Amino acid sequence: MKPLNFKEKAINYRKQGYSYNMILEKLGIAKSTLSGWLREIKFTPNPEVVARINKTRQKFRKLGFFKHQAAIELRNKIREGAKLEIRNLSKKELKYIGAILYLGEGNKSQGEVRLTNSDPRVIKLFIHWLKIICGVKPQDIQAEVHIYPDNNKDEVIQYWSKTTKIPKSQFQKTQIDIRIKKSKIKSKRLPCGTLHLRVRRSGNLYQQISGWIEGVLYKLSILRI
Repeated sequence: MKPLNFKEKAINYRKQGYSYNMILEKLGIAKSTLSGWLREIKFTPNPEVVARINKTRQKFRKLGFFKHQAAIELRNKIREGAKLEIRNLSKKELKYIGAILYLGEGNKSQGEVRLTNSDPRVIKLFIHWLKIICGVKPQDIQAEVHIYPDNNKDEVIQYWSKTTKIPKSQFQKTQIDIRIKKSKIKSKRLPCGTLHLRVRRSGNLYQQISGWIEGVLYKLSILRI
């Protein structure tokens, strides 16, 4: 019987379900040559090939897992290190923090002190600032919840009342956003909607806060010409 040449062997191996790399290991020929010979041969991986593929996948999954864990550990280390950089804050520093918070999130057009946010940390910081720095009495802080049709009104009010320590009696009429496109997106992202805070009779306080903001920006040379 005439011995098989390299091409015939390659075709037989391929029909038996061997991968290009495994055939190359067996025959030691160029991959470009092998590609030309086997282009039309139907390939169904055999158990040995499947086992090798699974082993390779597990290796990369494991490697990916360790890389992911390392990335998480690095992020946590950076965050914890940055957290330790912040020492006890003075009352003066709290004033500046609140002013900049209001510059970013507060109302600046209606002449009264208002702030809207969905992050309970921002809300609690603002209330603390109002009480400690601005001297606002708790009973003068009103809350209004803005939700979407899928939100449970009573549960949302209960959540914000508990979070802010604002009695439910100081909550105004709940606003429900019925815009279909926006509601479908926001109801999932904001399960507790957004909270709108308003300080009663706050015209003078609004001017004071505006002055603090201008003062901070001026000292940082942002408003200087």
